[in-house]
Amino acid sequence: QEHLVESGGGSVQAGGSLRVSCEVSGFTSPSICMAFVRQAPGKEREAIARVGSGGTPDYYLDSVKGRFTIFKDSEHSVYLQMNGLGFEDTAVYFCGAEYGYKCRYQSTPLEYRYWGQGTQVTVSS
Repeated sequence: QEHLVESGGGSVQAGGSLRVSCEVSGFTSPSICMAFVRQAPGKEREAIARVGSGGTPDYYLDSVKGRFTIFKDSEHSVYLQMNGLGFEDTAVYFCGAEYGYKCRYQSTPLEYRYWGQGTQVTVSS
């Protein structure tokens, strides 16, 4: 059974950095797309970064470009390095995954079927 577990996140002052990690297990194929999305209070969930089944990042939300980096270091781990954090980055961050044969046809990671439990990121002054 597919399973995702996030770690990291936490509280940081504006301008600081955090890293969110995601470990996956139970996938029957190594070809999976992975992404991070976030949901701020009172707002809809938004996709912020994605890495394709080949391991190459292929999407960043405009507002995080140049500040956030998504990268995989194995078939089972993906990371979101967040630098220059601002108040607008405060949200619950979720890791998502989908098999490559499906995600290649999906326009947004929000359509992925498999999600972690989420981890809170809070940016304060």
